[in-house]
Amino acid sequence: MSMTHPKRPRDPNQLAKLIVGLATGEEEEAASESKNEAAAELGRKGGKKRAESLSPERKKEIAQKAAATRWGRKSS
Repeated sequence: MSMTHPKRPRDPNQLAKLIVGLATGEEEEAASESKNEAAAELGRKGGKKRAESLSPERKKEIAQKAAATRWGRKSS
């Protein structure tokens, strides 16, 4: 998962102050919020769950259609 970085000040002087504060330990980097763990767990299972619920015949149809699309002739 990609974690987003906290927003940094756009003003060069404020950014410099923040960097010096981080380097000297006067300021700490704000932790970015992560996704809800339950939602993240469900998101990781989506394709697997769908594949488990499909019949072998349906999986074959999907694979053949994907192969035809991928390897089919491209129009000039």
